Amino acid sequence: MLPPVLAGLRVIAVEQYGAGPYGSMQLADLGAEIIKIENPADGGDMARRVGPFFFDDRDRSDDSQFFHSFNRNKKSVTLDLKKPAAREVLHRLAARSDALFDNLRGDLPEKLGL
Repeated sequence: MLPPVLAGLRVIAVEQYGAGPYGSMQLADLGAEIIKIENPADGGDMARRVGPFFFDDRDRSDDSQFFHSFNRNKKSVTLDLKKPAAREVLHRLAARSDALFDNLRGDLPEKLGL
């Protein structure tokens, strides 16, 4: 069997809800290593709180099926990108990555130094 077509590709994903997570999910499904960045200050990706929810959520994660579906095969880290130390961590991650993927508001990447 051949390795996944994007195996060996590392992508940093600064994203939440909808198109961003869906796009990076496609990359992950093709073998890319996706490192999802979430903001701990606001509870992370808002999709965590959008239904439908699991009926028997034994781990009490309160994460929705929507969130789990769009974020499968991803690694995750929380960074408050409004803080300089967190931006430095992101820049170090980006230096060791092949791409940065985001679905942030138009002016926000520049404000965050991305």
